[in-house]
Amino acid sequence: MAEPLLIAHRGASGARPEHTLEAYELAARWGADYLEPDLVATADGQLVARHENEISATTDIAERAEFADRRGTKVIDGVEVAGWFTEDLTLAELRTLRCRERLPALRPDNTAYDGQFTVPTLGEILDLRSRLSEELGRKIGLYPETKHPTYFRGIGLPLEEPLVAALTAAGLNRRDAPVFVQSFELGNLIALRRDLGLAVPTIFLAAEEGAPYDLESSGDPRTFADLLTPAGLAELARWVSGIGPHKDLVIGRSEDGSLAGPTPLVARAHAAGLAVHPWTFRRENEFLPTDLRQGTDPGAAGDVVAEIRAHLAAGVDGFFTDHPDLGVLARG
Repeated sequence: MAEPLLIAHRGASGARPEHTLEAYELAARWGADYLEPDLVATADGQLVARHENEISATTDIAERAEFADRRGTKVIDGVEVAGWFTEDLTLAELRTLRCRERLPALRPDNTAYDGQFTVPTLGEILDLRSRLSEELGRKIGLYPETKHPTYFRGIGLPLEEPLVAALTAAGLNRRDAPVFVQSFELGNLIALRRDLGLAVPTIFLAAEEGAPYDLESSGDPRTFADLLTPAGLAELARWVSGIGPHKDLVIGRSEDGSLAGPTPLVARAHAAGLAVHPWTFRRENEFLPTDLRQGTDPGAAGDVVAEIRAHLAAGVDGFFTDHPDLGVLARG
């Protein structure tokens, strides 16, 4: 049986500000199999790595007087969002900004790196992956997520075509390449495979509740829950290679918030021929089941190794973590 994949969620984001080359490199050196960049577009159509296209929490843009007039309010996937957005800056403008820790209250040590790192492009991440693969003597994979693809296509900055072009140019658009492309939307994963020539495996991400925005906005009544039924998984298997469910969909929580027993999801997905890569395992108490927390400080380190091991015992094929060093320990 293949060893479960260790996917560095936004890099080693428990130890460095997320989605920076420094976070990705540390993750690889700590033993991650895959580096996970979330991709959004700039005004000139360049793909860059940010958790969201609204960047006030992850860069110093709010303190930059020259961009004060760029602040605005938009509707993203049906939700009103205020702030500064990547699609309102050119790549050259974005590169003048500096990254900062997104969760300073929970990860105060990471704030020591605020102001040191730039927002990376997809091209830079691909180059880093190639360099580290050669240096470390093993294939470092890439696991990009298309963020808000319906929104970006709607404003004339589609993510899919430049992603396929970049993977092709890097020699990675092939079935056996160490790449997965993931999305919370189903339509763009279908289009990538059917219409745009993407050859690498794809992963459909699923939240605990709600529905994919592309389905919701088009009047399709299916929810994430519907797509994770046996019939839904069989339909997904026509288009994708696996699912990336929220971890609580694999092992639920008891009434007191403690870790409960496994759900049927892994067995159902495997029966449909789909891999299962749950997200996201973090060591801070804030994100852990109550029985695996240490003390009462939300930012204190609990026993995420035990949580990961429980999910591995439930049969998952890989997992996303902010702490790849602890992921290596959990995998054994």
